[in-house]
Amino acid sequence: MRAHTAHLEQRRATPRDWIAGARLRTLPLSIAPVVAGSGAAMLVSREFHWVIALACLAVAVFLQIGVNYANDYSDGIRGTDRFRVGPGRLVGSGKATAKSVLTVALVFFALAAIAGLAITIRTQQWWFLAIGAVAIIAAWFYTGGKRPYGYNALGEVFVFIFFGLVATLGTTWAQVQYLPQEAWFSAIAIGFLACAVLLANNLRDIDQDREAGKRTLTVLIGKLPTQILFTLFLLLPFGLSVWFAVFYPVAWLSLMALLSALPALLIMWTYRTPRELVTCLALTSLTALIWAIFIAWAFFGGPIAVVG
Repeated sequence: MRAHTAHLEQRRATPRDWIAGARLRTLPLSIAPVVAGSGAAMLVSREFHWVIALACLAVAVFLQIGVNYANDYSDGIRGTDRFRVGPGRLVGSGKATAKSVLTVALVFFALAAIAGLAITIRTQQWWFLAIGAVAIIAAWFYTGGKRPYGYNALGEVFVFIFFGLVATLGTTWAQVQYLPQEAWFSAIAIGFLACAVLLANNLRDIDQDREAGKRTLTVLIGKLPTQILFTLFLLLPFGLSVWFAVFYPVAWLSLMALLSALPALLIMWTYRTPRELVTCLALTSLTALIWAIFIAWAFFGGPIAVVG
């Protein structure tokens, strides 16, 4: 009996395990569109709406953490994580019950919904409620439900839409109710980088996903096409950097993000073990945030009034 109890205690999730379950290395992806979108908004109004910006950040971060726990739950109950190469999952490892992980996921979805409701009330843009509902539904059905789209090679499409277009353009619109072309180009760039992160993640798990019947885009097209697509998604935003720099010279500094992008690219093409792609994933996520920070700085261009 004592041995059995000790075994259970050993497998019980610690606070560190729960924090790891949030997958903090991917969170720059949820911060980057808010930074870039706020920069585009300041370009229009010359004001920084910090309350709305923080609320947008809360929506993005809470929603991504909710997605991460929801994926842990859904993949865990399907057995997809049984032979996982990357960081261990809570349900798949047996450290936490599926019910507890689902509960945490729903709590973060609720927090995102509350922050989104606050934005809606503040801006009187009531159609935001529909966008928020669609975002939460899309987050759940990435790996949840009977036919998750993440299992059918559509992950990159939805990541581009929600992590790129919706998050960036939504941030800009919430602050100024206008979408300049700079917001659109920034949203596209962030979407490309988000897709690159997903490709690195799926290439790492390609063998396990194939065995589990998870038909990601990487599983369908194979290693080399995935590496080529990753390279395109990672480098195309820097082409936009050069375009932005023609009008906003500070945008040249966004090329500093190559300091994290190029090591990620090197790992992608030279890795020997799937675990090395965990570092590639983290560097790509960091690239998105660095790029967004410098692009937002380029859009500032002059004095900005800070308003509530």
